[in-house]
Amino acid sequence: MKKTILNLKTSKREEILDITRIVSNAITIDNGMITITIPHTSAGITINENYDYDVKIDFIFSLNKISPNYKSFRHMEGNSDSHIKASLVGRSETIAVIDGKLDLGQWEGVWFCEFDGARDRFIWIYQ
Repeated sequence: MKKTILNLKTSKREEILDITRIVSNAITIDNGMITITIPHTSAGITINENYDYDVKIDFIFSLNKISPNYKSFRHMEGNSDSHIKASLVGRSETIAVIDGKLDLGQWEGVWFCEFDGARDRFIWIYQ
């Protein structure tokens, strides 16, 4: 198994970045499975519809309804909502690779979900 480390820079406190292309470009196997993971507790990885940009806006809107940034949170860094959102989304995805390409549905893309940016982040790909 090989581990590839990719760097990513986010620019907003909350944003969703389409990382499908950079993950695809990092694939070195022809057939098998890859796992994409991140070593962060205030960000997430997910696969979702990648055609309509408004889905990303609605996704963040909905997560903010589930976990607003309450002033009464006790965590001293003031980002408890980010940790909760990251746990809800998750930190990894496993995707089949067929003929050197991600086996995703027609409208699917791989998203990096930032909940406490702007930051320098890492993506780990195991293949």
